[in-house]
Amino acid sequence: MSVSESLKGSKTLQGICWMVLSSLLFVGMTCIIRHLGSALPAPEAAFIRYFLGTLVILPMVVKSWRGMPDARALKLFTVRGLVHGVGVMLWFYAMARIPIAEVTAIGYVAPIFVTIGAALFLGEKLHVRRIGGVVCGLFGALIILRPGFQDISLGQLAQLCATPLFAVSFLIAKKLTETQNSSLIVGMLSLGCTIALFPVALYQWRPPTTYEVSWLAVAAVVATSGHYSITRAFQAAPITVTQPLGFLQLVWATILGVILFDEGLDPFVLIGGAVIVGAATYISHRELRVSRAEKTPPAAATKF
Repeated sequence: MSVSESLKGSKTLQGICWMVLSSLLFVGMTCIIRHLGSALPAPEAAFIRYFLGTLVILPMVVKSWRGMPDARALKLFTVRGLVHGVGVMLWFYAMARIPIAEVTAIGYVAPIFVTIGAALFLGEKLHVRRIGGVVCGLFGALIILRPGFQDISLGQLAQLCATPLFAVSFLIAKKLTETQNSSLIVGMLSLGCTIALFPVALYQWRPPTTYEVSWLAVAAVVATSGHYSITRAFQAAPITVTQPLGFLQLVWATILGVILFDEGLDPFVLIGGAVIVGAATYISHRELRVSRAEKTPPAAATKF
């Protein structure tokens, strides 16, 4: 195996590791928001979280500053901040009202949009195994949700509306990784969301307690680290390789929901979670092998 092929396989593995880390961090933030509940208006909580996140990432942005981004990048930053800001406001609303595992499961509609969008707009190849991983993961999420057997609440509706917005945000992030560094991408997201959320937060503002601000500060650090990790994952490997690993969030969410919030252990969650973990593990293993071997012809073909 040549050095370039070894490096390619290594970058794919790095992308997988970064994605697993991001899933843990995002679920950690989810638990914090769930703990705070609905006493603080969702737009205000989201605004405080992103404002503090901007302060957290600012030193890294300054350190890695390479000059003003071009007009095209600034436009993408602006659109992403607006889209993600609306999505996160809906997500905060849902998180305070429905179980963690349910919020996470509904969010798995996003990988379908992300994977298809990556193939249509970013030119990434959509191999059968990648499609299979996403479909199996979605099937596992549907086992958990059991559509048709329960009414859709406002919390569920909010999360359903947030999901495609997050998918658009992730696709823009993937595009930005081609020309921008990770710190700037995450920093501009925090700044964009802060600006987008400010008017709505101001309209519903109530003075937060020190306790609430403290927990939101922790959430800002955890979530900003999660966005940095997922950006590094996008830079290291194709989005269609790393995206199925996002399904692991459901596993962490279910475990922490039981341990921290006594949400109960639904057998359908266990079955669906097993399907999701199996799909994510298989697709990552297969794509890692392909990334290492696709440029190395079999022995019988080397003469050609």
